[in-house]
Amino acid sequence: MAKQKPRTLSGFMELLPPRQAQFDRMVELLRQSYSRYGFTPLDTPVIEASEVLLAKAGGETEKQIYRFSKGDSDLSLRFDLTVPLAKYVALHYAELSFPFRRFQIGKVYRGERAQRGRFREFYQADIDIIGDGKLDIVNEAEIPAIICQTFTALGLEQFQIRVNNRKILNGFYAMLGLTEKSGDVMRTVDKLPKIGPDKVRDMLLGEGISLTGEQADEILKFISITGSNNEVLNSLEAYRGRHELFHQGLDELATVVKYLGAFGVPQEKFAVDLTIARGLDYYTGTVYETFMTQHPEIGSICSGGRYDNLAEYYTDKQLPGVGISIGLTRLFYVLEEQGLLNDQLITAPADVLILPMTDDLSPAIAFATRLRRAGVRAQLYTEQKKFKQKMSYADRLGVPFTAFLGEDEIVQGKVSLKDMASGEQRLLAAEEAAGVVLAILEAGRNAPPIREKA
Repeated sequence: MAKQKPRTLSGFMELLPPRQAQFDRMVELLRQSYSRYGFTPLDTPVIEASEVLLAKAGGETEKQIYRFSKGDSDLSLRFDLTVPLAKYVALHYAELSFPFRRFQIGKVYRGERAQRGRFREFYQADIDIIGDGKLDIVNEAEIPAIICQTFTALGLEQFQIRVNNRKILNGFYAMLGLTEKSGDVMRTVDKLPKIGPDKVRDMLLGEGISLTGEQADEILKFISITGSNNEVLNSLEAYRGRHELFHQGLDELATVVKYLGAFGVPQEKFAVDLTIARGLDYYTGTVYETFMTQHPEIGSICSGGRYDNLAEYYTDKQLPGVGISIGLTRLFYVLEEQGLLNDQLITAPADVLILPMTDDLSPAIAFATRLRRAGVRAQLYTEQKKFKQKMSYADRLGVPFTAFLGEDEIVQGKVSLKDMASGEQRLLAAEEAAGVVLAILEAGRNAPPIREKA
């Protein structure tokens, strides 16, 4: 029988055990961080009825959907976590308490061309706060605090959350009589960091948008407003009174900035940036983008914003919300590529590998049970191999400790514990071993998965 060559499809990430342990540690910390702010965990089906999943889809999104038939059913794989959330809230509206705060970490699927850092199957880590009819602006100020705490817990320190308000942008373009062209203008302005102001101006004047030179100059002047958060807000005050929507957006942005300090966000981690627009018309208020300050070429690693009606395609209920999403698979790929994954994090599947040296395994089994009850991850190695092969196995796993139980140790009620990093070996009472292991491994067990270079 011919053997099929094993392979993994392009655009699908498969990790070896140590890297999987680091990825899982990131997920664990995200869950802890989100839970700390009162978000409830949620899981939704990977497969949905196509008419439900695609209710608001179109264009490129619909082209990228993995869609298939099973019997008479038209089914699709979810392409994000927001549409399933919308369906979930509409379906369970009467059973939920609002504001409804949920987090979800799960795989999504997009049939786009696989390329460096872009995947067809990838994890997203989302949080959303959904209101019933209304949602207070303070929720929009809390989101940066959650982003800040989350990335700090992961071990990332060199990052900045940039914020703007779509009402400010839409109001500003309305002042210039560019409401109909505002979407095209914002998409062009979004290219500013990559192509620079001169090329942006050329594009604004070009056939696609056809602005006047005066309009283009006014836009470039507006988005070039910089300084501290308060300095930017003060500069924006000069535009107050020219359009009601701008006025609303400015008040909302000022409120978000006002509460950030109380939420514990350091000034250097947060910046008002008038170039931030988010590409989707879906967003209607505050918008966020988060960047690694040492690696701006990577682009945003966390984004989101305020929207007016989450579930408009499923219910007449007005359900405004605010949320963010981390493309976790892409972020992990980038961190690995940049050498920012923390090699001090313990990624072995066990803390101690127990190597019985007698035919009777009862003492070794009892010792493994004692360790596990004390909170130590213990693996019992019972294969009939030579000692050198057993130690080679321990090395390949990267276990921090090995424990030997021979006749002498059993008679004394002790165990020989070897620190695999230092090579030091100690004879300890069996009841002492767990405490020693836990004390030595505490830092490595709780280490963040990311370690930035000095």
